[in-house]
Amino acid sequence: MSTMPGSESAAPRTTGLRAMEHDELLEAAELIEQLAESSTRGQWQRRGLLATRPEIVARRADGSTEHVAEARAGSVRWISTLSPAIAPALAGWLRSAACQDGQLDPNALSLARELLGR
Repeated sequence: MSTMPGSESAAPRTTGLRAMEHDELLEAAELIEQLAESSTRGQWQRRGLLATRPEIVARRADGSTEHVAEARAGSVRWISTLSPAIAPALAGWLRSAACQDGQLDPNALSLARELLGR
């Protein structure tokens, strides 16, 4: 079954190369979480243009907003790490999860719904 790194349903740790791959997946999951923690909080939304550039605003749960560009220092690593370069691997994981016989990965479905809801 395909699982999102760091999820409750991740496969148990094994030995040898498999253990190294397991550790690599967990490290990548932790990196994503760390980057999200240090980035601009909230639901990012496009709001037209700010001067000649697209305006991206983070809307927080309390209703407040912050321009992502104004918080650039906190968001730069998130943006550069989650660049289009990861799209093939991420799309491949979603496709792999969709092809599992009878085993739907809830993490893959959650990610797909987040992406499609944008």
